[in-house]
Amino acid sequence: MSELLEIESLDLDARGIAHRDGKVVFVDGALPGETVMARIARRKSSYDTAKTDSILRQSPQRVAPACPNFGMCGGCAMQHLDPAAQVAIKQRVLEDALAHIGKVQPGHVLPPLHGPTWGYRYRARLSVRLVHKKGGVLVGFRERRGAYVADMTECLVLPRHVSDLLAPLRALIGSLSIPKAVPQIEVAVGDDATVLLLRHMEPLAAADISRLRTFAQLHDVCWWLQPKGPDTVHPLEPGDADRLAYRLPEFGVRMAYRPTDFTQVNGQINRTLVSKALSLLDVQPGDRVADLFCGLGNFTLPLATCAREVVGIEGSQALVERAGAAAKQNALADRAHFTKLDLFNVDAHWLRGLGRFERMLIDPPREGAEAVSRALAGLEPAQRPVRLVYVSCNPATLARDAGILVHEGGYRLMAAGAINMFPHTGHVESIAVFDAPGSGRAGAPASL
Repeated sequence: MSELLEIESLDLDARGIAHRDGKVVFVDGALPGETVMARIARRKSSYDTAKTDSILRQSPQRVAPACPNFGMCGGCAMQHLDPAAQVAIKQRVLEDALAHIGKVQPGHVLPPLHGPTWGYRYRARLSVRLVHKKGGVLVGFRERRGAYVADMTECLVLPRHVSDLLAPLRALIGSLSIPKAVPQIEVAVGDDATVLLLRHMEPLAAADISRLRTFAQLHDVCWWLQPKGPDTVHPLEPGDADRLAYRLPEFGVRMAYRPTDFTQVNGQINRTLVSKALSLLDVQPGDRVADLFCGLGNFTLPLATCAREVVGIEGSQALVERAGAAAKQNALADRAHFTKLDLFNVDAHWLRGLGRFERMLIDPPREGAEAVSRALAGLEPAQRPVRLVYVSCNPATLARDAGILVHEGGYRLMAAGAINMFPHTGHVESIAVFDAPGSGRAGAPASL
């Protein structure tokens, strides 16, 4: 039986939030401000879930989903919500996390960083499954709230040329001698090449290799293969080893990478983010800068174009080596240096041993940078970087770390804002700016 519900807000799974008899109800398919008839799907002790049957009063922010797979495919959750409203919700999530978890409030709310809402996804992991009931091989994202592979032949968040490959890939995998032994294909789109990384659990036959080569020539892609663990990843054609790369034209930098390396999904937003982060960090020519969780040097190398010295610190030796090679390739090895360190287990003593940094950029994974934040809070005021820029992919851990920096370290949260790296999803990226107490800065830079 359907029940009348008033939708108050939205969670990051794009479920409407209502209350009934003092209990929270999460409603699939409903938006804030809507009145809906919804059927309870599951009852829990602290909440219920429901599915919308009909909308009695529609939100003005509701739009028609552009993708025919929406609702079935798990790749997107918010296509039925106007993109500007999506960004506003993510900004509110960030501000709420800072207030409730970190007990802090930014002095200034940065305008959100956003870019194209379609064709933006330059990295993707596509599941592959042979399903005879569906007529053969499926290639795509998994179904929403399920383990099955979505039956899809296009994807509007992938670049058009990659979306156009979904149907040909289904036919290709179905033609191989081992279609049941191919669980996934990873996609990496660079400025000069599109790489498809084929995970295969059994050896490929000579005829399979021939089919892959024909497909690559026909569709202008490069195949990489992964027969076992990550260390077995290699290009099918040795000449393709160095083709995958992206450029940061503002800084004259070319970043080569492997299809298994971490790079940002949204290439255009990444370029904007790097520029914004460096502007907010306000680096001066004589500054010594630290880039923590530096990865391949996405921020390190641009920083090296405007600072005296940049030290990139990363937990993966392989990434440290590739970042060092990138510095040499971009003629920045004299100012960009890299070292391996577990940044989840550091303290103030370690930080003192690195010497004084005037600026610091922190870009951690979802776990955040709690140990680094406590190490910074434990430094004497004269040793602290005068400015920190923290790039986050998890508002909860950013808020936790902001609380440490502000309440224990005396830093001021100057500004924070959302980054819409993943349009149509609930994923929230953000950026925050901190100034050290008594830093002597004459106010925030104009970029704030």
